[in-house]
Amino acid sequence: MNLSPYPHEPQVLLRRLRWVLAAFLAGLVLSGLTAFPLQLELDQLVAFRGLDAANAPAPTNGLDAWILTVRNGLRDMYAHYPWIAYGTDWLAFAHVIIAIFFLGAFIDPVRNVWILQAGLIACVLVIPLAFICGPLRHIPLGWRFIDGSFGVFGAIPLLYCLRLTRQLATARTPPTSINAGTPP
Repeated sequence: MNLSPYPHEPQVLLRRLRWVLAAFLAGLVLSGLTAFPLQLELDQLVAFRGLDAANAPAPTNGLDAWILTVRNGLRDMYAHYPWIAYGTDWLAFAHVIIAIFFLGAFIDPVRNVWILQAGLIACVLVIPLAFICGPLRHIPLGWRFIDGSFGVFGAIPLLYCLRLTRQLATARTPPTSINAGTPP
């Protein structure tokens, strides 16, 4: 870690931005990769919570009931309509591809600031998507808030990266001379 007495030096700003953006990229890739094995993940979650045991009581809370509903729905879908899972395969792939686009901002954030801005717009749009489509798909209200939180928590590092990008752009811009039109 650079303990430079000049925290606004371009190399310090760029290093900070890259660390934050790397964490954001890792989150995108991980969330994408976890969309592939949904049935396995839900079966493991059900087993972990003890909901699948022969003597398991009926779920007494909304979360356990929702986990079982989703798990049973996936089992039924995979058994009778496995091609529907192709949609979540594309969802997973899209997360990885979006992460690849963010590499442009990782390499040169000033030139590719539009990528950070587009990502921020996407984060904002997560919220209306969750609250418009959620009820249409019978998603519980609490889960819609969880889905919307991905937009909020995604926006936080992107806003920080935009701030660092503005500082980088200012640090890279040479100061203008008062006598800019006259030769030295």
